[in-house]
Parts: sequence; structure tokens; C-alpha cells
Amino acid sequence: MRPASPAPILVAARAELRAAVEDWLAHLALERRLAANTLEAYRRDLWQFLHFLTRHLGEPPGFEAVAALRTADLRAFLAARRSAGAGPRTLARQLAALRSFARFLDRRGLAANAAFTTMRAPKQPKSVPKALTVADAERVVDTADALAETPWIAARDTAVLMLLYGCGLRVSEALAIRRRDAPVARGEAAGGEAAGGEAAGGEAAGAEALRVRGKGGRERIVPVLPVVSAAIEAYLAACPYVLEPDGALFRGAKGGPLSPRIVQLAVERLRGALGLEPSLTPHALRHSFATHLLGAGGDLRTIQELLGHASLSTTQIYTAVDTARLLDIYRNAHPRA
Repeated sequence: MRPASPAPILVAARAELRAAVEDWLAHLALERRLAANTLEAYRRDLWQFLHFLTRHLGEPPGFEAVAALRTADLRAFLAARRSAGAGPRTLARQLAALRSFARFLDRRGLAANAAFTTMRAPKQPKSVPKALTVADAERVVDTADALAETPWIAARDTAVLMLLYGCGLRVSEALAIRRRDAPVARGEAAGGEAAGGEAAGGEAAGAEALRVRGKGGRERIVPVLPVVSAAIEAYLAACPYVLEPDGALFRGAKGGPLSPRIVQLAVERLRGALGLEPSLTPHALRHSFATHLLGAGGDLRTIQELLGHASLSTTQIYTAVDTARLLDIYRNAHPRA
């Protein structure tokens, strides 16, 4: 007879610690105003940590257990996550979440532990965004309508990719645009009337600009090229669904809001058809927007505003991209290279 397997350890935390996690998340949402995706990532990070502590300590942790943790315990958690496939960026975010939670507990007199602040974050690899050449970026946008199943979906995909490359939007930002905010001529606004409120095309932004809400709830005004507006107008003329003014501008095949995954699949098909590198993703079009602006003489401060970066240091990475591109040109063109 095979021996019975040991009973699994229940993965949980004591009730007071679970309640503190929810209070902390509410604090981040209401007072710090963190984005929904960041909150969800932090929630996942904390429960993975509590899962680890339950097995590491042999029982569900409470405030006393958190206060007694050593740096070695935190290193063991990060090592376990690394073994599960987490990369340096994920580990750094998880440590940032743990530090934030530890500070929350300390400020409320629930648990104090200096190990969270003395623990060093994993070293991050130096990488630069993968940008397309100008010619390849134009090929991607110009070919978007060739692989779609129906003419209206072809027009939709072209309009979305135009926004990513022509305005430097994130996919989430493009898909969050409401019908009333579509950056089109006033006569093309929702219901044939001028878009109002926060809409691009309204009085505040004008017909050639788009108001975008990006990461952290930061708003920015992005100029819209006529060719981008024309692509959106073509999509609106072809779309078979009634688009409510406050509803999503871009729709899926069945009429619901367009999913980011559908955009990713469309770019994957284009990548295969055009024989481009695996680095071509929807986000690579945003990188290409910034890199090409910099290469054409755009200044970093302007590009920072257009991209919606909170810090100029984030935008400065594109100087490395442009330098790498110039070196490639040098190596390929110089007779002694």
C-alpha cells in the first residue's frame, strides 16, 4: 500500500493580516490613486508572498510573523519567484509592493521590520526599446488592411495602428477612446455634432488633437495628423455597429469593445507576412514614434509630453536607441567598417 501523502498546508494568512492587505490596497487606490493594473499586480504580489510565507513558516502568518522576518527570508521569497520564472523587473516590482505594505503596517503601528527597507532590489538588465525603421513602420501601417477578413475590420485595424505610430499611444490608451472623443472633423463627431466635454474635436482640444488619459491618470494632449484622422473617419464610415457617444470607439467583430489581444494578433499576422523581427509588437510602434521623432530633431521634453512620461529619465532611453541606429548605419555604410 502506498503511504498517504502529507496533508497540504493551507495557503492563507491570519484574518487581521488579510484585512490589512485590503486596507492597504484601498489606501493605494483612494489616496495614492494608483492605476487599476498596478493595484491588481500589487494584490497578486502580496498574495504570492503570503502563499510563500505559509509554506516557509509552516503556518499562516500574522503581524508577529511579518515583524520577525529577516533579510534571508525575503531573499528566499525572491529566489522562489525567480525559480518560478519571474524576471528582474517583476522581482523589483514585487519587492516594491512588499516595501509599500511594510511601510503601511509600520505607520499604523501594526508591525515594524527594517528588513524590507534594507533588502536590495535585483539588478535590472540594461535594454533599449526595439524600434522599427521608418520604412518598416510605414509598411506595417500601410499593410494592415490587407490581412483583415472584412473591409470594416481592415479599416479598424489601420486606424488603431495609425494611432499607435502616428500619435505614440499605448494600446490601452487607443482602445479607451470613446466615440465622442474620436479625433475627426467636427462634422464627423458623434451623431453628426461636435464632440464635447473632454473630447478631442471639442472646444478644448480642437479637431486635430486628442486628450489621452495615460498611466497614473495623467492626462496629455496629443496632436493628430490628418492621415490619422482620415483613417479613423474611414473606420467610422465602414463600422456596421451603432456607436454610442460614450461607448468604445473601436469594436470587435461581434460589436463589443475591441480587445488588446485582437490588436496583438493582427500585428503578429503582419509580422509574419512582412518577414519582420519578433520584436514587432503593438508597443514597438509607440517606440518607433518616439525614436523617429528624436531622429528627425525632436527635443526630449516635447517627446516626453507626447508620450506621457512622468520623468524625463524614462524618455532619455530613446537617445540610446537613436545612437544604436546611427552606429548600425555607420557600420553598414563606412568602407572601413
